[in-house]
Amino acid sequence: MSEAPAAAPSVRVVKHSIVIAGHRTSVSLEDAFWRALKDIAAREGVSLAALVARVDAARGDANLSSALRVFALERALEARETPPSPSPYLSP
Repeated sequence: MSEAPAAAPSVRVVKHSIVIAGHRTSVSLEDAFWRALKDIAAREGVSLAALVARVDAARGDANLSSALRVFALERALEARETPPSPSPYLSP
């Protein structure tokens, strides 16, 4: 009997415990989304918990995991659409 192949690291679901508004909750997301959220938090100079709390406060009726995925996707799409700043080290 053969075993099912292991999930690629990016699609592996990882559960994180986070405190939001003083309440501990667990959020399950694919590893790729956790990496994206950590990167966004670092760029904005906030903790991962603070970023999750901000998304949580704005999500309305949406599931928190879904809201976090959409948030990360929207940020990635925005970054792709924003032209890179010209490098000060390259001459025109």
